[in-house]
Amino acid sequence: MFSIRHALAAALTVCAFNVFAAVEANQASATELQTVRGIGPSLSGKIVQTRKSAAFKNWTDLIERVQGVGPGNAARLSQAGLTVAGATYAPAPKAAAVKPVATKAPAPAPTVSRTAIQR
Repeated sequence: MFSIRHALAAALTVCAFNVFAAVEANQASATELQTVRGIGPSLSGKIVQTRKSAAFKNWTDLIERVQGVGPGNAARLSQAGLTVAGATYAPAPKAAAVKPVATKAPAPAPTVSRTAIQR
């Protein structure tokens, strides 16, 4: 017999599966986007509206085109299950800090007195 325990277990299994299911920014509806932790009605609306002009090529494209999504937010959304063009967010490698090289000032040219030139 199908008991309440079985029904509850089945419901929890479905919910647990949905937590780990990826949500594709180029295909998900506004409602589906809101299942990603950190995406509310406002941000999901911006994503849907922005992609009407063209699909997002990658995370950089989404960050540049959707106001309110920066690198930090993109990392959190990706961890919560959002993908762009099938990919998770990978931040661009930071440029290595270039330390200024201490240079020695050139030595001043030797001065020659006029008397030395005349001799």
